[in-house]
Amino acid sequence: MLKKLNSEDEFEKIIKKGTWLVDFSASWCGPCRMLHPVLEEFAKDNDVLEIDVDENDTLAQNFGIMSVPTLIVFKDGQEVNKSIGYIDIDKIKDLVK
Repeated sequence: MLKKLNSEDEFEKIIKKGTWLVDFSASWCGPCRMLHPVLEEFAKDNDVLEIDVDENDTLAQNFGIMSVPTLIVFKDGQEVNKSIGYIDIDKIKDLVK
């Protein structure tokens, strides 16, 4: 499931249970736009949360996001893995393992 974050308040509730791939991105970012269809494909069988860093700048700052796209894997609310920049679906699968 691909879910777009609507407010920073719901972030903790969403990632609290299970495994989530969180995509920190921006609409003006070329690599982010390239990554989006890959994430849509991955989201058919996995939980993916999209966060626009311009709309959720406090949350991005809390995670030290300096570059987009940044992918962070959360398991039961804990950050377990991270990748910066465009990656293909096979590398995303490895990141989430």
